[in-house]
Order: sequence, then structure tokens, then C-alpha cells
Amino acid sequence: MAGPDDRYPAVATHDAATDRPPSAWSGRDDGPGPEHARWHTVMTGWPPEPRLERADAVLIGFASDEGVRRNGGRVGAAEGPEALRGGLASLADPGLALADAGDVVVADGDLEAGQARLGAVVARVLEAGSLPVVLGGGHAVAYGSYRGWAAHLAGRPGERWGVLNIDAHFDLRADELPSSGTPFLQMASAEAAAGRDVRYAVVGISRANNTRVLFDAAAALGVPFLEDDSCTPDAVRAFLTPLLADVDRLHLSIDLDALPACVAPGVSAPAGFGIGLDAVRAAVRAVAASGKLGLLEVAELNPRFDVDARTARTAARLIDEALRTHAAANARPS
Repeated sequence: MAGPDDRYPAVATHDAATDRPPSAWSGRDDGPGPEHARWHTVMTGWPPEPRLERADAVLIGFASDEGVRRNGGRVGAAEGPEALRGGLASLADPGLALADAGDVVVADGDLEAGQARLGAVVARVLEAGSLPVVLGGGHAVAYGSYRGWAAHLAGRPGERWGVLNIDAHFDLRADELPSSGTPFLQMASAEAAAGRDVRYAVVGISRANNTRVLFDAAAALGVPFLEDDSCTPDAVRAFLTPLLADVDRLHLSIDLDALPACVAPGVSAPAGFGIGLDAVRAAVRAVAASGKLGLLEVAELNPRFDVDARTARTAARLIDEALRTHAAANARPS
């Protein structure tokens, strides 16, 4: 893979904590020069070679089905990171310096060790001043991402982080064995142990797909949520206003099963109703435009059940839009 003017080497380097280096990116090629640049032509490896500038955004794959398997879901999400890269590859250059750190792979059933490795990479990306873009994998990816920014906070005790989950489910299960249904309760417990209050909110909750015990858990933790049948773009923006005002940085987790099955068939738990893509885009844009996007992650893409790469393409556009909006927000004069 070469850059638009052959400045960039093929993706070969990857973070020591990842298990698999990224494959060489490829896609549509309209010719040389930056005017023809696409994601695949500007992607570099990470950590960067000394001669290259710092990356603005670093992709990290979490190739794991283990959390989904433990939660009784349809496996296949381990193939999600590569499908997401495929969806991104031929999109036009979003105007940021992009890098790929490779994949954390959970192939031995040890989800917890995989989450620890993911957290180590996320922490290093944050310390480098770059935006982590985590590609799942089942939604257990969220706890690994959290471990990274929690470690990052150790040297920044005054920085306030929050989490926005776009999801049909709370994922606040109190199961003995961690899974894709437990990550946000795990976060809440870890934040409490660190002496911090959890700032966790959910857009897209399905009343029909969360039992009373999950609503009770959300109430006990003071988790604000917006139900799926209330998710208009205006309602989403209004819902996010107090959350964004209360944090310095936000972990944005997009679980693709929040979308209707006709839009996102390739997920582990397809939605009967879901929320409109316009509402999801409103949330993504609001967070990115705030200048407070600290970590972006996409979860639950399951290519085995996708139709014409529909889900992967939709997810890729959401990632691309988030980064374009993030770049514009951070380019504004203060």
C-alpha cells in the first residue's frame, strides 16, 4: 500500500500489545496525487516511524466473539474489524492522519486478557495524543476500551470522562462471568472503586428487550437513557446536551444492533424495531462536533449475517462522519 504520492510505507508496524498486524489496505484507485486520496491510500502503521508525523486517529481491532458466546448470542463478530476496514478503505480521505495498530485477537477464550491488551493499546494511543478508533468485535470490547482511558486518567485526575452507548440494550448484566452483556456494569464498578462517579448514558433503549432488573440497575446507577421510540434527531441532541456539558472527554460506543434489522442485518442480535439512522447520525455528529470525542468504538458487526455488506458500509460511513466532524471541530480557532 502506498500513499497518494508514495510517501507512506505499507502497513507493517503494529503495537506490541496487538496480536495481529493489519493487512495491507487496498481499494478503489483513481490515480496518484492527494486529490484522489482515499482511506486506503493514506493509512499508515502505528506506532509511526520516527520520520512520520503523529497520527490524528488510530484504528485498533478487537477480533473477539467470546463475550457474545458467553452471552448466548450469534458468533461471528470476531470478523468485524476486517469487514469494517473493507467498508472504510475506498471512502475519500477524511482529512486526518490515519494509522492502523492491528488487532487484539481473542482466540483462546480468555476475554479478560484480551480486554487488558486492548486497554494497553488504547492507553498508549491516548498518551500519544491521538484518537483511538476501536473496531469490534462483540460489545465486550467496551470494557477493554474503558480500561485504556481509565489508565490514561491515572495521570490526569481532574479530567472527566463519560460514556455514551448507542444501543438497544443497557448491557448492565450482573453475571458472574463477564460477557458482551456486562461491560457497563463492570465500568461502573471500576469507577466506583477508583472513587469516581460513572457518567454513563444510553440512546436507543428497547423497552421490550431489557428486563425489569436491567431498568432497576440503570436507576440505581442514575443512568439517563432515551428509549428507541423517542429517538428523533432533535430529541437525541437535547438528551446529549447535559451529558456533554458534564464531561471533558466522551467514550462513544456504537452498538450496531441499535439500528433496524433492515439497515443493519449483520449483527449478533438484530433489532425488531431499532432507531433511525438519522437519530444515530445526530448523536455521532453532536459528540464529534463538541470537540470532546475521546474514543470512538463500533461493536457487534457480524459479517456472517450481513447482506451485501450493508451493515459494514453503514458502520464505515458513521466512523468516517465522526472523524470528519471531529477534525472540523478541532480545527476551529479557540
